[in-house]
Amino acid sequence: MATRHQARSAAVGLLYAYDLGNTDIAQFSDEILEEHKIRNKQRLFTYELFQGTIDHLEKIDSEIIRCLKEWDYQGIGKVEKAIMRLGAYEIIIAGTDRAIIINEAVELAKELADDKSHKFINGVLDAVGKIDS
Repeated sequence: MATRHQARSAAVGLLYAYDLGNTDIAQFSDEILEEHKIRNKQRLFTYELFQGTIDHLEKIDSEIIRCLKEWDYQGIGKVEKAIMRLGAYEIIIAGTDRAIIINEAVELAKELADDKSHKFINGVLDAVGKIDS
């Protein structure tokens, strides 16, 4: 059975594909999740994360942009954006504990993104969580 971390990783992949312009990615998500053996409750969790992030994308992006100091949002890598969007969704909308989500985002960044991205993502999500609290 897949873990919540694996479900979040899959959600990042779906968000990444969506950001690349594949707005129909949800139609293929069953196949993608099955390949990663994400089933049952974790599959529903992945869908919830993905759809929730997409449904609130404007608010999420706005909050992330407010927390960027010297960065151009358009210049941030798509994997990093997907991780930050998911983290911001869970902190702002889902109300999940900020420390848990930041830790998850850092781990996802270490696995999926550039070597230094985890520090950047940590800082941005920490700032997002402080705005919301």
